Amino acid sequence: MKLSPAKTALLVAAIVAAAALALFLMGHPLICKCFTVKLWHFDVASAENSQHLIDWYTPSHLIHGFLFYWALWLLSRFLPLSFGMRLVLAVAIEASWEVVENTDFVINHYREMTISLDYYGDSVINSVSDIVFMVLGFFMAAYLPVWLTVMMAVALELFVGAMIRDNLTLNVLMFLWPLESVLNWQQGR
Repeated sequence: MKLSPAKTALLVAAIVAAAALALFLMGHPLICKCFTVKLWHFDVASAENSQHLIDWYTPSHLIHGFLFYWALWLLSRFLPLSFGMRLVLAVAIEASWEVVENTDFVINHYREMTISLDYYGDSVINSVSDIVFMVLGFFMAAYLPVWLTVMMAVALELFVGAMIRDNLTLNVLMFLWPLESVLNWQQGR
């Protein structure tokens, strides 16, 4: 199925708006409860983490975009999916994860099994920003050489891991299969 750029943009906007509305209806604040909107929030161990536009987990969403692009490109070898349809599917997956990630079950799991002790969920603006960064990663993967996106993903994972002792890989590992040794390292013990 081929989508025009206008239809693609409209579907993407509708999915993002639906996710934002779902998060708001779930009780998540539109912006940080501190009543400010910062471009970047540096302190990963504060209650303001995941409340502003960009934080230490933003690179993970760029990498989501890389991964979704590659997975959907592979799928398009078997199913006829245009670039626009792949983008819409990627946004739907990311938006769905943003909603699921902000359920009480997932929030509590993060708080029990990871270093995210002060995590109470994302603000709506942070979740929308996360989706936008996934879209940016999707476009980067579409237009940059594969070797460059792979190197960027590895560099981002290593840099964020060194800076905050967490990254996409560790986040997934600790969510699915928590290891005491990793938790101790993340807590600096």
